[in-house]
Amino acid sequence: MLIDYEFPAPLQKNREPVSKPARIGWLAFYGIFPLYAFRNRSVHLLIDYVFVPIHEDGHLLFSYFGHTLMVAGGTILQLGVPVMLAIHFAFQRQPTGTALCSFFFFENVLNVATTMAESRRMDLQYVTVGDPDFAEHDWLTMFSQMCVLEYDTKIAAVVRVIGWLGMIAVAVWLWWTTKQSAHPESPHALRPFSRV
Repeated sequence: MLIDYEFPAPLQKNREPVSKPARIGWLAFYGIFPLYAFRNRSVHLLIDYVFVPIHEDGHLLFSYFGHTLMVAGGTILQLGVPVMLAIHFAFQRQPTGTALCSFFFFENVLNVATTMAESRRMDLQYVTVGDPDFAEHDWLTMFSQMCVLEYDTKIAAVVRVIGWLGMIAVAVWLWWTTKQSAHPESPHALRPFSRV
């Protein structure tokens, strides 16, 4: 049995074209940023500090739904905001906006992996909302509840690989997508076996 499915109407429209200078600039960014991230010896990248307030707001937002969701809420919102923005730009058919938000989703996955990896050590300095005496480490709590705390570094390593592969995939997708728009066909171009 075949299922007949159509994409939503906004996703059936052509993507906005990207000029050659913009394409080169974006692809240069997606080539340079991973080098910066790979060579960075500090715990967090500069862009990670943009997402700290979003992460902390996630704890506050999800605190209305119980303790477990409050603890997970920081990561949910930290990853959810770039995903929601990427979906918005995808529906607007804007490949550069879709790529940027998707790229920073995967960059945030790297940040989450860093936090996961040190769940037992708790070496990092943390930002918290409210009384610091009642603060708890997100992933120490979640891994403990799931009974996988002893695997924190292994889980983090897998998550880190997903982050790196995702960033590379986004760059390749943008290259492929904008390559098509870099050589638009004239509406009057002759095609093989066409009648003029």
